[in-house]
Amino acid sequence: MRNETVVLIHGLWMNGWDMSLLRSRIQDNGYNITQFSYNSLNRTPRENAVLLQQKIQKIDTPIIHFVCHSLGGLIVRYLFSDFPEQKPGRVVTLGTPHKPSYAAYRLSTLPFGNLLLGKNIENGLLGNAPKWGGTHELGSIAGSLRFGLGVLIPNVPLPNDGTVSIDETKMEKMKDHKIVNASHFGLLLSSKAAHLCIEFIKNGTFKSI
Repeated sequence: MRNETVVLIHGLWMNGWDMSLLRSRIQDNGYNITQFSYNSLNRTPRENAVLLQQKIQKIDTPIIHFVCHSLGGLIVRYLFSDFPEQKPGRVVTLGTPHKPSYAAYRLSTLPFGNLLLGKNIENGLLGNAPKWGGTHELGSIAGSLRFGLGVLIPNVPLPNDGTVSIDETKMEKMKDHKIVNASHFGLLLSSKAAHLCIEFIKNGTFKSI
């Protein structure tokens, strides 16, 4: 077993079960795994970052990586902004809207938008998460299969994963970016996405896959 830990962080409306297959694939490559489960509606990304910091302070390996789906990537941006003294490691985001999310914007204009998006409307999903400082290498994986609940939202910029557009997954100071033929949720099931996560954690690049 490597003396490195990978922290898995799920996305909006999830509780962590959705990352079981990805967890198994990363664990099979010799990494210690821990999962951060959080309330994705009743706390802001910044508030959840405080709880994440409390959790990782208990991890004793010298290297800590993060693999985050969707909203989870924004929580990590708050983590590194508010608690910059992090251990060495790399970050991979899957389907994270690093730019303002058009789907979230459209939902926020609906009468029930607050119920669906909770406290994430003005704390990340609309584009006001902290900038990435670049102190740790970050790789972003985007999906290109337009499938899922997001297709019910009109005019999400193409190409997209059914919820998040490929362009929204890009940001300044990211180290690498890769597109996978998978939907927003399917990124968690994709063997290629899992291999990309492992490759980036090991080498800081997606280029060999």
